[in-house]
Amino acid sequence: MSNMKFTGSKQYVASQELMAAVDVARALEKPLLIKGEPGTGKTMLADAISEAFGMKLFIWNIKSTTKAQDGLYVYDTIQRLYDSQFGEEGVDDIARYIKLGKLGEAFKSEEQVILLIDEIDKADIEFPNDLLWELDKMEFYIHETKETIKAKTRPIVIITSNAEKELPDAFLRRCIFHYIRFPEKEEMQEIVNVHFENIDENLLKHAMDTFYWIREIKEVRKKPSTSELIDWLNALMLGGIDPETLRDKLPFLGVLIKKDEDIETVKKRRI
Repeated sequence: MSNMKFTGSKQYVASQELMAAVDVARALEKPLLIKGEPGTGKTMLADAISEAFGMKLFIWNIKSTTKAQDGLYVYDTIQRLYDSQFGEEGVDDIARYIKLGKLGEAFKSEEQVILLIDEIDKADIEFPNDLLWELDKMEFYIHETKETIKAKTRPIVIITSNAEKELPDAFLRRCIFHYIRFPEKEEMQEIVNVHFENIDENLLKHAMDTFYWIREIKEVRKKPSTSELIDWLNALMLGGIDPETLRDKLPFLGVLIKKDEDIETVKKRRI
């Protein structure tokens, strides 16, 4: 394993605690489970690690219907049946109809890669437990071809969760855990500076003050995230908005807030 330390990337500002968590997970060869509210950069972390270490990134996006088997391999029996009906050659070669999932592709790689299992809590509650053996041993068995796929180099596994449901204890024990807290103003300014080279300081100050004021309103159900702040700043610059009027006029509020009731709440608090 490379002795390089993770220090973030050109497009990703990471806290000291997060950088340390990445390095510990790599050293202990355990998956890094990342939690945090939407917009804190959970998914982007894997891309930043990929860029920092020059490693290929495999992304397994989890949905409510996703099964653990999907990440290993799929046996395309339908295509094989179709080919046999039309006399295609090689139908007897079952390996032709085995398609590796993202986990399988990461294991097959000749070089160390990054594997992102994104939003694991969207799947069924048994989904994490179904992956325990594969993530522990870094191998799985293909019954149709009687072949064992074993990782030549253990991938760096990043797992994200929005905490929509509790994950099993047996799964949690096998992970290094880190919660990405929402950035304070100073950290947020660093993130903004990554996206804007020459932003007007007065505009940034008033926009940040308004942004954090909105986030502090308890009645706001879906609080604006970092990505929405970036979009809002872009809109404000394109619109040539006077920074001094931001709190009073709240221009382009729909860029920052995405729920009707939250918009009404903010407007009432402004008065």
